[in-house]
Amino acid sequence: MIILKTPEEIAKMREAGQILAACHREIAKMVRPGISTLEINDFAEAFIVKHGASQVTKGFKGFPAATCASVNDVIAHGFPSKEPLVNGDIVKIDIVCCYNGWMADTCETYAVGTISPEAEKLVCVTKECLNLGISKALIGNRIGDVVSAIQKHAEGNGFSVVRDLVAHGIGRNMHEEPSFPHAGKPGRGFRLEEGMVFTIEPMVNAGKHEMFIDFDGWTARTMDGSLSAQFEHTVAITKDGPLVLTQ
Repeated sequence: MIILKTPEEIAKMREAGQILAACHREIAKMVRPGISTLEINDFAEAFIVKHGASQVTKGFKGFPAATCASVNDVIAHGFPSKEPLVNGDIVKIDIVCCYNGWMADTCETYAVGTISPEAEKLVCVTKECLNLGISKALIGNRIGDVVSAIQKHAEGNGFSVVRDLVAHGIGRNMHEEPSFPHAGKPGRGFRLEEGMVFTIEPMVNAGKHEMFIDFDGWTARTMDGSLSAQFEHTVAITKDGPLVLTQ
């Protein structure tokens, strides 16, 4: 069942989203060759607590950290590591927090130093995919209108969209209905209604869309070893259009 949120509840979720947005602004200043994703993770957790919120992912079904830190061919759910980032890496930092009982979820892909033209194009196109998807998140549209715009733009640029990891509703819980992949056809799927709140989080691979899960049971990697990028926002469907809660 999809839980519709009132404008007052959406405003509360936006407070959580603004903490995450501020956290990512600080992380952007930190990312450089030589820093570790564990250092970024520890900063993010302390930042969230300092602002009166709580992290959500550490302890969730055994996940060990307050952030997902996914480098290069890791699509999502990577464990923060002591290993330093190096020039040319791309790193995805995905964070969920809870503030006054309401949650928000967001991810950014960061360039470490100077990245390759291929990586730069991948990151740029993935962010464009997110923005295109958000632009279609209108009352009366179907989710297929959102995800088909993402898929068309990614594939039109020679990339692929991950199917096996999905976006999700969010509210008082991190994962609520609906859930959906970022690929599909226009006019298909559930119709968007005022009060829906869900993530839009395209994961785009430089190579093929197939993936596998590492031995740790969490880390998702591209099957062909290609780079992967992701951007994510928590988005509310309102009568005035999509409201991005995490920017």
